[in-house]
Amino acid sequence: MTRIMFTTARPAARGRWSLPAVMAALGALQTLAFVQTSAWPLAVVSTALLALACGRASPGRAALLGWAYGFGWLVAGTWWLYVSMHRYGGLPAPLAGAGVAALAAALSLYLAAAMAAFARWRRGRAAPDAALFAALWLLAELARGVLFTGFPWVASGYALVDAPLAALAPWVGVYGLGALLALAAGLLAHAAAARRGRVAPLLAALALLGLPWLAALQRFDAPAGALTVTLVQTNVAQDEKFAVERMPEAMAWLEQALDGARGQLVVAPETAVPLLPFQLADFAPGYWDRLVARFAAPGRAALVGVPLGDFERGYTNSVAGLSDGERYRYDKHHLVPFGEFVPTGFRWFTEAMNIPLGDFDRGVVDPPSFAVLGQRIGPNICYEDLFGEELARRFADPAAAPTIFANVSNIAWFGDTVALPQHLNISRLRALEFQRPMIRATNTGMTVVIDARGVVTAQLAPGTRGVLEAEVEGRSGVTPFAWWAARFGLWPLAGLAALVVILSAGWRRRAA
Repeated sequence: MTRIMFTTARPAARGRWSLPAVMAALGALQTLAFVQTSAWPLAVVSTALLALACGRASPGRAALLGWAYGFGWLVAGTWWLYVSMHRYGGLPAPLAGAGVAALAAALSLYLAAAMAAFARWRRGRAAPDAALFAALWLLAELARGVLFTGFPWVASGYALVDAPLAALAPWVGVYGLGALLALAAGLLAHAAAARRGRVAPLLAALALLGLPWLAALQRFDAPAGALTVTLVQTNVAQDEKFAVERMPEAMAWLEQALDGARGQLVVAPETAVPLLPFQLADFAPGYWDRLVARFAAPGRAALVGVPLGDFERGYTNSVAGLSDGERYRYDKHHLVPFGEFVPTGFRWFTEAMNIPLGDFDRGVVDPPSFAVLGQRIGPNICYEDLFGEELARRFADPAAAPTIFANVSNIAWFGDTVALPQHLNISRLRALEFQRPMIRATNTGMTVVIDARGVVTAQLAPGTRGVLEAEVEGRSGVTPFAWWAARFGLWPLAGLAALVVILSAGWRRRAA
């Protein structure tokens, strides 16, 4: 008897864990769409399979499935964090790998809670269940993107930048796109599970995914003049960026590139000058004064990434604006946890890593734009362009809103990985949300010009040193997303999602 019980328990145990493993694999698989955006149907199908599995599970089982899906999603989507922690941060490989896994495991708890609630409150009807699934999905994504400073990398809406649903980005933003993806997935899941009445939810899902393409992208912007730009890609390896023996050559090349640039606006990447002002004065006397003098003539301007401040009073990750007008300074506001500021209780972790200038002060929330020949340039530094709701604050006054966004980045921390195309597609989605061009000057890539439709119109090959000369047309006007996000942040989306969940939970209590 004992032997029989043992042999029959093994298949049951395998079955208990096989479905979570499948969900983890599906979560990982759909991250291909964040790099190869033509694969966006993968995100829809994998999310539909998650909805199907959770709709058949108990709340506890659904929580496990949601957590497994989220874990696979985040590990596959952000594994390059290992490169920054191990190769450049100096953490031992096991600790760096554990760090990536721990982050994914913790952030997946939001999706676990959402799937548990879906299993508990679903009604067994197509439209209400799909709406509940989309609302819970949205709340989980908002929680991951906002709480504890937020980590919205590979938010589901970014997979749709080349999908028909992208036409709705100027209305609902990236989180709204993710909710619509989840709504379509919920309808597809019901169609797959239903014995009868499959056609209606299937057609509704296909219409939701395809009809925005027929409507095309509605325009809320207008031409605001053209500007020629020169975007500098320095291509300094991260392990050489702060090496004293390599700085003279790198800084000499940067100065030469800025001097020879033909654009009316020249943009150099984040920390292109990697020294604080007092360090630069000692290391290369007269360097900064020469740059200022080069752009003092009318008709020329530059944005140069440089840390500002000192060790005693604090320092910022900044962009300096050089022109014939008033001095301009933009200080990064949304800092990267562990890389740019130390969360409470985690100094031991950051001290184990080799991160120069790793505890920046924050800049102001609503910075002014940099005025250049009739254009208003809105700088943002690296990680900041993940937070469209924060960039939207600059549109509260349309007369002062940016006509062009300029992102300066240094993703050399992550090597030649999928982080580069992922970040490019994030910037493309920002351009769609605001119908503003985005110019990107990066250290190792992707240095590009993105037009107001989210299309890359000019690009430098990543991993090369050079300059990109192009013309950019500034745009005026305010999209619906920019209007409501400037005034209310993400609260309208959170409130709508919470209302759907409350109504679903109330219905289930009354039915019981």
